[in-house]
Amino acid sequence: MAIVRRDTGPEAHVPVLIIGAGACGLIAALAAHDAGAEVMVLERDPVPAGSTSLSAGYIPACNTRWQTEADAEDGVDRMLGDIQKKNHGEGDPVLGRTVCEASGPALEWLADAHGQSFILETAFRYPGHTAYRMHSHPQKTGVALVGSLAAAAERAGIDIVCEAPVRDLIADRAGKVLGVVIERPDGSTDEIGCDALVLACNGYGGNPQMLRTYIPEMADALYFGHTGNQGDAVRWGTDLGAATAQMGSYQGHGSDAHPHGALISWALMMEGGVQVNAEGARFSNEHEGYSEQALKVLAQPGGIAWNVYDRRLHELGMRHEDYRGANEMGAIRELPDLAALAGLIGCPLDRLAATLAHVAEAAAGRVDDPFGRDFTGAPTLDAPPYFAVRVTGALFHTQGGLSIDTSARVLTEAREALPNLFAGGGAAVGLSGSGVEGYLSGNGLLTAVTLGRIAGTGAARLAQEAAA
Repeated sequence: MAIVRRDTGPEAHVPVLIIGAGACGLIAALAAHDAGAEVMVLERDPVPAGSTSLSAGYIPACNTRWQTEADAEDGVDRMLGDIQKKNHGEGDPVLGRTVCEASGPALEWLADAHGQSFILETAFRYPGHTAYRMHSHPQKTGVALVGSLAAAAERAGIDIVCEAPVRDLIADRAGKVLGVVIERPDGSTDEIGCDALVLACNGYGGNPQMLRTYIPEMADALYFGHTGNQGDAVRWGTDLGAATAQMGSYQGHGSDAHPHGALISWALMMEGGVQVNAEGARFSNEHEGYSEQALKVLAQPGGIAWNVYDRRLHELGMRHEDYRGANEMGAIRELPDLAALAGLIGCPLDRLAATLAHVAEAAAGRVDDPFGRDFTGAPTLDAPPYFAVRVTGALFHTQGGLSIDTSARVLTEAREALPNLFAGGGAAVGLSGSGVEGYLSGNGLLTAVTLGRIAGTGAARLAQEAAA
């Protein structure tokens, strides 16, 4: 990946080019199209997918009509407060406010202008959210979300060129992007010029060398993200003079079914489930957040934990397609009694019995949890059969990236905008502070959706100015 320096761009030309056909790229394309620009999306995979397809597909947003219909009180200040509390004040509050303000209008625009369907999750709240604000495709998967967005782009007549990885950017000496070099499946290359470029190709979770540099504690962990996330946006941007921010920030997850590789919803923990290690003991406050739970699980013997819950929570899980898939793969085990559960885990029965007895006492308000979890807000595990799934900690995606302003323009160290470069989603710095514990559930898709729309609109406007 390199920057090819030239004074003129390729003859073949599209006003707005977008690299990446996940949620950020597809939404940027729809926004640029709606703003009157001709746009093309370049995707390395055979079909649009990206990191979005590996997610649960939940998008946090405030002041939406879905919240109004559910009498779910929320607002920009409340949402931003939750984000900033989770990241310990390390996130940019100006960018955060812009994103929160844009969240509700973005979802309603997608619904009204492009036929996207959303529902509001009211069965539970993810860690750190003080309001019901998680919206999703009715199927509750990232695959369904990105598929629906791709269908909308197709209806709009937007060109999505798949199996077209971008190898190089073409730019002049001032840092203005003139076009890109793409590689075709047969190994040949083509050049496409542009007036504005949007980087929507996520972060660097699939690049072991960059992980060892920026997130060494996760360099050898299971990576549940898209292997195409090689840090291209960061490398191109910095070669053009861009600044980066909070490169050690990332989203982990402490509930990846192992060895099945299926995401197990954290709703099970929020509604009464617990995690125990191979010795049958709890080791954390499961309500602090599933991102930082990745490190806590990896610190257990063998880097393994067991999610333990009851039939009520199993039925809650079965509302989610990812969980149903894990169940079909055999990741979810049903046990008739405590002895069978201890046998599955391989731990002493008396140790496991003591752990669950303490949980029951905490739920009744008779004892305090040593890890600080409040068990009194939800029913606990009160009767067999028990359900269990073996999990490990995983890296999902990076949250550090290129510095941007509130228009999604990529910035230099001097906070000056590069001539015509935009970034959103995982290509840009997120709202999660400097480490793993600052990630609030949904932060990834929040910035993918909002910054995608902002970047696409801004790129279209800049391209139109260039043509005038």
